[in-house]
Parts: sequence; C-alpha cells; structure tokens
Amino acid sequence: MMSKRCKYALKAMVRLARNYNQGFLSTSVIAQDENIPKKFLEQILLELKRVKLVNSKQGKAGGYYLLKSPDDVSLADIYRIFDGPIALTSCASLNFYEACDDCVDEAVCYLRKELMIVREKTRKSMMEATLTKFIN
Repeated sequence: MMSKRCKYALKAMVRLARNYNQGFLSTSVIAQDENIPKKFLEQILLELKRVKLVNSKQGKAGGYYLLKSPDDVSLADIYRIFDGPIALTSCASLNFYEACDDCVDEAVCYLRKELMIVREKTRKSMMEATLTKFIN
C-alpha cells in the first residue's frame, strides 16, 4: 500500500504538473488545493527538491515548480523515493536486490520466479503512469 507521504507527494507533483510552464506555486496554495497539511508538504517538497524533481524560488512571487516535463516523471519515480522498492520481496527487486536468507537456490525458487513477473508488470504500469496521465 502507498504511504500517505507518497500519496501527498504524488498529489503535490500532479498539482505542479497542472501548473507546468505557468509560474510558481506556493506551499500554501498546494496545501490548500490538495488538502495536505502544510508542514508535512514542506518536508515532502524538500525531499523532491533534493532528488531534483522540483525546485523553488524565494520571495513574494516565488514558490515551487517542476524541473522535468510531466511526461518524464512517473508514479514509479515518486514511489521509489518515498516508499522504496516496487518488488514485493528483496530478491525480486531491480534497484534494491538482496538475497533471501531462507532461500536455498534462487535460480529455482518458485516464489522469486513469479514475484519477478508481478514486479515487472507493476513496474511497467507505474512507469506508464506519468504525471501527464494524472492530469488528463
């Protein structure tokens, strides 16, 4: 299940995508429009800024904006930042692989084989779900 932090990040990114190339959005506007607690949103936006998905401008007319096109940011990108691996087990993960301590031989593991298929289908769907898809 997606964490509340990840869900709020997705909502904030979709709101910024709706405003893409139209200027800056303040945390107050995003928080109000998306019904996100402002302090929580500020932490989320700082994390998104750290990973270079958004940037901000200080001042009265400042605020946050996307650094990438809404076509180039996917649900998978956001999910990995806030909730980690897409795979259900570490041995089936692409980016966070770890061998299972209870597995005798990964090459013939019936769980890993099927969970890798599930991971790949989930990953593909999440990669196709760009910010643009959320605003259309």
